[in-house]
Amino acid sequence: MTEKPFAAVYYFPNYHVDPRNEALHGPGWTEWELVKHAAPRWPGHAQPRVPAWGYTDEADPAQMAQKIDAAADHGIGAFLFDWYWYDSGPYLNRGLDCGFLPAANASRLRFALMWANHDWIDIHPARWRGNPALLYPGAVTECTFEGMTDTIIERYFRHPSYWLVNGAPYFSVYDLGMLVRSFGGGERAAVLLRRFREKTVRAGFADLHLNAVVWGGSHWADFVPTQADQLVTVADSVKALGFDSVTSYVWIHHAALSDFPETPYTEAMRQYIAYRTRAQAAFAAAGLPYYPNVTMGWDASARTQPTEPHANLGYPYMPALSGNTPAAFEAALRETAAYLETMPGNQRIFTINAWNEWTEGSYLEPDTRHGMGYLEAIRAALGGG
Repeated sequence: MTEKPFAAVYYFPNYHVDPRNEALHGPGWTEWELVKHAAPRWPGHAQPRVPAWGYTDEADPAQMAQKIDAAADHGIGAFLFDWYWYDSGPYLNRGLDCGFLPAANASRLRFALMWANHDWIDIHPARWRGNPALLYPGAVTECTFEGMTDTIIERYFRHPSYWLVNGAPYFSVYDLGMLVRSFGGGERAAVLLRRFREKTVRAGFADLHLNAVVWGGSHWADFVPTQADQLVTVADSVKALGFDSVTSYVWIHHAALSDFPETPYTEAMRQYIAYRTRAQAAFAAAGLPYYPNVTMGWDASARTQPTEPHANLGYPYMPALSGNTPAAFEAALRETAAYLETMPGNQRIFTINAWNEWTEGSYLEPDTRHGMGYLEAIRAALGGG
């Protein structure tokens, strides 16, 4: 790996037709419907957001090729696909399987999987009050996990564009608490992860690079006790589970958005950097590199009911980030690049939220307001594509 920072960008694949979504929302439904119908919720609120490329179908290889070229041209190294597999089987997989993998230019960009092993609940859109229905439980059986990892190795790891870290396929897990709950405790989870690693090596790879997304105290409670220095305990537990590195998904997992309806982007950045300092020290002490995150923005209001009041009730009825201009995003990228210069060359990896989290207001794809501004910020901060 070169010493230049390697940018891995999360990709949320809910912008193609999926049979489960059609059964719930109707024929042809994708999350573009929420984007189209988003409404301003306070004075000056920039909704709806309009994609400059139109409402693309990511399961179309030609339209995915446009995304691949734009990412590669602006210095992005990999798409980290939010990847769903429940006991009932795969979900939202056609963007990767039918769009990215057969794209004529797939060799221009690496890709990897982040197993989004969280509960899928009915929030498209969310109601103002009440508990949303649980549609697909995140916990899986050991049998499901074994079959899932066999598929991962054969279908994805063997693809020539799969992202390898020092010869090992990168595979990330979003919800560690759910992982441990699935298998009745940390010891059994560690056994199953070790088996996944062994299968990967038998398939001819140097190793498996297991990455943990660490966030939110409630997601730690299933496998670590509550202690004053919780990050140290988490670091030891993540190491015991068999992970090789740690990262984050989005700044708001580590920053309190105290101002409603908008909290300044610079304030979220300040809080995240404070977290990053603690996390890097805690995980380094456990022998694990921490890959930092840069977040483009946040505004989950498109997942709320536009006809209902916008109150501070919890996700997605919550504060947005303000002032996340391309210039502010570039400043965050430059700060992260400078931070990574203090890390060993083979650890200069960071994640970005996100390529296309349109309904959470965190996307790099061009819109009619800023054009290619956020992609151009990456190229400027990292020194070219």
